[in-house]
Amino acid sequence: MSRPPPDLTQMLQQAQELGGKLKRVQDELRHRTARATVGGGMVEVTVNGRMELVSVRINPQAVDPRDVEMLQDLVVAAVNQAMRRAQEMAQQAMQEAIGVPLGDVMGLLGSSG
Repeated sequence: MSRPPPDLTQMLQQAQELGGKLKRVQDELRHRTARATVGGGMVEVTVNGRMELVSVRINPQAVDPRDVEMLQDLVVAAVNQAMRRAQEMAQQAMQEAIGVPLGDVMGLLGSSG
């Protein structure tokens, strides 16, 4: 028994609605932030939900001209941690907007029937 052809108009409308929801979430994520602090509070980094570095705070005690490499490592660690948190936050927001896990959506988009 063959399946009836999908209603292309309905599919296009659903795709447009999904695109609109995702756009709204992306706009909202610009204003949501994730923060990471490393080195016992020596370096604090804030990243927004669009993966943009918003701020870096460095405790003056962390600035040692004889050990710049340690400060650089702390900054890298803080940025990476904040980026991971922002990515998780963004993924959760997207999932909430569309009502299904993103992996399911990506699987549907990647399937060729």
